[in-house]
Amino acid sequence: MAFINREIQSELEHLSKHFQIIVLTGPRQSGKTTLCKMVFKNYHYVNLEDASIRQHIELSPKEFLKQHSKGIIIDEAQRYPELFSYLQVVADENKKAQFVLTGSSNFSLMEKVTQSLAGRAATLTLLPFSLKELGRRIKTINTDTLIINGGYPAVWGKKTPPQDTSKNYYNTYIERDVRQLLNIKDLSKFQLFIRLCAGRIGTEFNASALSSEVGVSVHTIQHWVSVLEASYIIFRLAPYYRNIGKRLIKTPKLYFCDTALVCFLLGIENEKQLATHPLRGGLFENLIVLEFLKRRFNAGKLSNLFYYRDKSQHEIDIICENGNDIDAFEIKSAKHFHRDFFNNIHYLRRIMTDNLVSTCLIYDGDEETRSKENGIINFRNI
Repeated sequence: MAFINREIQSELEHLSKHFQIIVLTGPRQSGKTTLCKMVFKNYHYVNLEDASIRQHIELSPKEFLKQHSKGIIIDEAQRYPELFSYLQVVADENKKAQFVLTGSSNFSLMEKVTQSLAGRAATLTLLPFSLKELGRRIKTINTDTLIINGGYPAVWGKKTPPQDTSKNYYNTYIERDVRQLLNIKDLSKFQLFIRLCAGRIGTEFNASALSSEVGVSVHTIQHWVSVLEASYIIFRLAPYYRNIGKRLIKTPKLYFCDTALVCFLLGIENEKQLATHPLRGGLFENLIVLEFLKRRFNAGKLSNLFYYRDKSQHEIDIICENGNDIDAFEIKSAKHFHRDFFNNIHYLRRIMTDNLVSTCLIYDGDEETRSKENGIINFRNI
């Protein structure tokens, strides 16, 4: 399998020069292990998914870490929570010690990092391949195929059919590991819940409506969503408000961390089905918003992304906040440009005169122009 360069690599190498401990999180099968093994070629490697390895380390964890203090990659580190205290001790005793931790459960892993390794560790998030990372591979592939393929390395590197990849991911990870985290006894309700989430991509998250449809409490729905988010299955996009407090209480929009999984959950098996599917526009929007998020994470930055909607239902799909400056992006899945696509952008310019720096339409067509006010670009060139 040919290695596809990851944008995050330069940030990973940079941080390793300044921190003893690097923590790389992200979905399972997103390429964390492959990247770490390539960047840190001389490091010892262990995977704590292996119970026999965990048992061996548990016999003398401090001695094990000291033995490999010149460099070790510890995969799925959250599987042995007690190890973090020993990491802290060994790192403090030996300032030249180097450790790389990976994990697919952000909640479990980061809880231990903040408790034991605060100030000693740098954290990064690796999502599946971005469009930029796929580069020339996508130039001749139609948009519906890109959406169905998603970004997982198995699809692009091993040529595994996306339906098989998503089915395996769903059965072996979501229904097994996530279900255990949530302590779910009635699997059918969880299956209904996650499929209902797939049917709501690009829309405001409504816990009450999901509660009624699934037959569980609102608290349960909120808990399930939080765990899916911490497990890098979904993410939520907050609404943009100048009042920071309102961002925290207003309704976010729901997206998935990979479009192939959404297609699987919706029963979309091929491009013909996708082309006429009522959620085709939502899937295209998910693809673009996810691309912006990957760009931030690959640069080692937190998300600065929001969406805008007011009481008059004027909506802008992406708001990028850079200090006091705002960049706005409207997303359209159409292949042909229409001047009405700029209606909401023109509205935003009228009400946000001071902070709005640039506006742009991202769509599936070939016409690309830039003016002092607005840009029009094909989504492959963002």
